[in-house]
Amino acid sequence: MRLEFGLTDEPTNTRFAPLAALGAYYRAQNTLAPLQQVSMALKTVHYCPADKLVDVLVSILAGCVHVAQINTRLRPEVTLAQAWGRDCYVEQSTVARTLDALTQTNLQDLRAAGTAIWRAHSQALHHDWRGWLWFDLDLSGLRASPHAEESTKGYFSGEKTPQAVS
Repeated sequence: MRLEFGLTDEPTNTRFAPLAALGAYYRAQNTLAPLQQVSMALKTVHYCPADKLVDVLVSILAGCVHVAQINTRLRPEVTLAQAWGRDCYVEQSTVARTLDALTQTNLQDLRAAGTAIWRAHSQALHHDWRGWLWFDLDLSGLRASPHAEESTKGYFSGEKTPQAVS
């Protein structure tokens, strides 16, 4: 699949272009293959349980706060679905029923799949521990930016952080 990014007047635009690129990359690398190991006793009409779990992942990455937002946010995005190897996204009630049907065994399988994906792609796990691993932490408690989404000033007991002098 060849991806092109740019402005067009065509009806195939997507507002989730970075997410489309991520989906194409995940498909090329077969990153989400461990999700196929999550076996559920559900009727499969058009989509298997792994497809529905991928839809949940995409909805989280697309900023959906609730499963119901899949219908309004993801289902109209046909181009995004195609980048993830699908014709369209599953209807939200189907996703909700799938999540409701998860048993403890399914959750263990899902946890194992998530761990397998994490282990294969974790940079910290593959770090050469003979050297340093640097973490960049901001302990100032200041807002990231007045325009940062849901940014709040952190709470630190003790001294206040002095304001920077320009």
